[in-house]
Amino acid sequence: MIRTLLLLLLSTSIVCAQEFTSVVRGSVKDADTGLPLAGATVELDDKGGVTDEAGLFRFESIAVGRHVLKVSFVGYQTAVISEILLESGKENIQDVRLSTAGRQLQEATVSGSRPPAFNSVQAITAEQTLRYAATYLDPARVATSFAGVAAANDQANGLVIRGNSPNSMQWRLEGVEIVNPSHLSNAGTFSDRPTSAGGGVNILSTQLLATSYFLNGAFPAQYGNAVAGVMDMRLRKGNDERHEFTAQAGLIGLDIAAEGPISKKSKASYLVNYRYSFTGLLGAMGVNFGGEDIRFQDLSFNLNFPTKKAGSFTVFGLGGVSSNTFKAEADSTKWEFYKDSHNIIYKNKMGAAGVTHALPIGRRAVLNTAFVMSGLQTSRAFYKGGTNTPEYAYPIEDDSLSKTKVTGNMIFNYRFAGGGKLKVGGYITFQYDRLAPLYLYEEIKSKLFQPFAEWTVPIAPGVVGELGLSASISKVDLVSARTHRTLEPRAALRWQLGEKQRVSLSYGLQSQLPLSQLYAANYATTNFSGNPDLGPARVHHFVASYQRDFSNNNSLKIEAYWQEHFDVPVDGAGFSALNFIETRVDEPLTNHGKGRNYGLEATYQKLLSHDFYMMVSGSLYSATYVLNGEHKKGRFDGRHTFSFTGGKEFKSGTQRLWGINTKILWLGGFRETPIDLEASKASQQTVYQSGDPFALKLKDYFRPDLRIYLKTSRSKYSTTLALDLQNVSGTKNEAFSYYDAFQRKIVRQKQLGLIPVLSYRWEF
Repeated sequence: MIRTLLLLLLSTSIVCAQEFTSVVRGSVKDADTGLPLAGATVELDDKGGVTDEAGLFRFESIAVGRHVLKVSFVGYQTAVISEILLESGKENIQDVRLSTAGRQLQEATVSGSRPPAFNSVQAITAEQTLRYAATYLDPARVATSFAGVAAANDQANGLVIRGNSPNSMQWRLEGVEIVNPSHLSNAGTFSDRPTSAGGGVNILSTQLLATSYFLNGAFPAQYGNAVAGVMDMRLRKGNDERHEFTAQAGLIGLDIAAEGPISKKSKASYLVNYRYSFTGLLGAMGVNFGGEDIRFQDLSFNLNFPTKKAGSFTVFGLGGVSSNTFKAEADSTKWEFYKDSHNIIYKNKMGAAGVTHALPIGRRAVLNTAFVMSGLQTSRAFYKGGTNTPEYAYPIEDDSLSKTKVTGNMIFNYRFAGGGKLKVGGYITFQYDRLAPLYLYEEIKSKLFQPFAEWTVPIAPGVVGELGLSASISKVDLVSARTHRTLEPRAALRWQLGEKQRVSLSYGLQSQLPLSQLYAANYATTNFSGNPDLGPARVHHFVASYQRDFSNNNSLKIEAYWQEHFDVPVDGAGFSALNFIETRVDEPLTNHGKGRNYGLEATYQKLLSHDFYMMVSGSLYSATYVLNGEHKKGRFDGRHTFSFTGGKEFKSGTQRLWGINTKILWLGGFRETPIDLEASKASQQTVYQSGDPFALKLKDYFRPDLRIYLKTSRSKYSTTLALDLQNVSGTKNEAFSYYDAFQRKIVRQKQLGLIPVLSYRWEF
């Protein structure tokens, strides 16, 4: 089957000599104020021009294929965007943001807008998400190509960042924190219960995404309530001049998008996307998901309303439902595992809606405002199955979790004449959580206020500093209510060593509120009133970075970091929130825990040019937590990461472009606690040994992915035929161990094997 699909992708038909063209256009704006830059010089390959009074540029009749865009303006850093793909039937629209410079030092190679921090930041473009192997159109899976980042499990997009728990990551949409935006948030977990920061796939389709930013270092002051990483997703605007459509059909379902002008006079536009996916076709091809029926669908939109005097408004939303159903095998003679004799139903619902407003004030300032409401509901029912038991009659486990988060922010940006910048603002968040296991429930209400100020100032020629101060004022209502206050200084320094080299240093004190499961740790007991007095966990984060740029969009980056965790929720028996994923906690917790993560990372990257791109990244790291005064290896102490991501494109005439892309991951295995076999047999469930948490190390993780695509241009549309082969070697990596009551022994759960995903995409 796979050989046939490969031959189908690589085969070509007679190609006409006709050359198809399309349009490259866009806008050039100040990165800090969002105001248009009139008269900016814009070059597309060998064609040149300048922006008009509105900061707009346009290139007509450009041949389809790869192009390089260069934008420069006096007093600003030059932007070079090298990975533009122009396809027939679709215009390519670029929103270029230029940052100011005291003097022109070099060309800044960017994709979209300026990164919001000095180091530990990676831009993720929608084009990369579509091109990289085995991303499933999810920016979080792109992040696994970065140094120090590992996937928590093949089935999920949860990320282990520099040895920290996936719960330490924060998702943002349009700069505002939201609940977990993932389908099937229980995917790949060993308790089959939801996680707070991961799932099967992102609910927000790549069709709506502009450039997103992944932060994993000492954050600027505007980022709070996260200690390991932030995925800051940004929405793109729909085409404001013509209606365009995209449709994709594949083995995992359908994906349809539409965009266009609402009003050509006002430049208002719409962008909407719908997906319906299922695993039925993959199952028919022999892919084994353990007998589970997995389905999801989602709808998302972004409406943009620019005005002449009142600024620009956007209205956006997304919503998705997903389910994972496992039915017991009716014939008991076919049971192999304890799970085979049970029915399991997992359901997941998530939604978010919001508005943003950007109001320029004069020529140097802008006021940005955003308001977002997001919600999440999950439920998991575990029933006894079999021929003598009515289906779904007696729930053994019945868990549900709901989260509602309402967040608003207001940020004032001002750029001084001498090149300095001031950013002042604040976030306010109201959150309501409800946990309901086995007919009991806990309600948790929390409030979080995060004011901040950030000042960027040129210190000397080639030297720029950034000073910031953030505060966290939180109050959680459970049994009692207590207010926690923290001050979090942030600082960074960047030194440009000539045109091709730069050094960056940064520091941040960061904090994050505990998960609701830790506050309501009493829900499985009746004699314990939870942990209402828990405060935020905190970390000192130090980062030093060196980057060297070479010709042809090549660069080398080396980064060292040190994290000192403190005020971590812990108990007296070895539990630490640094190792926490999704399991229950039924012990009293205090903020007395500590931990330490440190490591060295290196990344060599060549952006797509001359039909080839490559990223090679790796890290050596340590992740420990303190137990009885001693630093012990933590759950996510894999010791090393390695990733190779690369691809090559080949032209076949003027109408066809096909490419081969690969990603190879080699990661150190995570750790797990030994299981007490005799105690597990007695209780008929997994019981871990006490006194030596995470003493066992899983085998190293290895997985190669492959993506092959064929792009074909026609006069009014283009198509892409693609085959994604996740885990093309079929390696069965270790996931975790558990005690199986049916087999009465310890079983090592394996991760997914080979998964082929064939898709066909139309753009017109």
